[in-house]
Amino acid sequence: MKEKDYLDLLEKREIQPTAIRILVLQAMLKAGRSVSLLDLENMLDTVDKSSIFRTITLFLSHHLIHSIDDGSGSFKYAVCSAGCSCEVNDLHTHFHCEECNKTFCFQNIPTPVVQVPKGFTLSSINYVLKGLCPECAAKATPKE
Repeated sequence: MKEKDYLDLLEKREIQPTAIRILVLQAMLKAGRSVSLLDLENMLDTVDKSSIFRTITLFLSHHLIHSIDDGSGSFKYAVCSAGCSCEVNDLHTHFHCEECNKTFCFQNIPTPVVQVPKGFTLSSINYVLKGLCPECAAKATPKE
């Protein structure tokens, strides 16, 4: 992606561009998967941890990214698709690799919506599949 593409993504979510915000967005998109705060700190070792955290918080509040609780003990974050507003009908399935601890978004697999009993209001669904990613599965398969 070109810098203009990153600026457009920020503008569409009404986020003022700064050097740190562009760096965090670039790192998240280049990762090609969801990333934890620690992942971002390691990718952007010249950026202050608190700046990364503030940027993630801002991105979440403007629905540029979504958070994923994959059961690993730390939230992961991924850039939302263009039309996402982080409503229940925008949710999708995630896959957590139990070997490498990476979590992937499966945009093409919607999260099943469960009808909750009368009086309850559904605001979020966390749907995580667990197993091995293709890379880890290939390592686990014995070669003949």
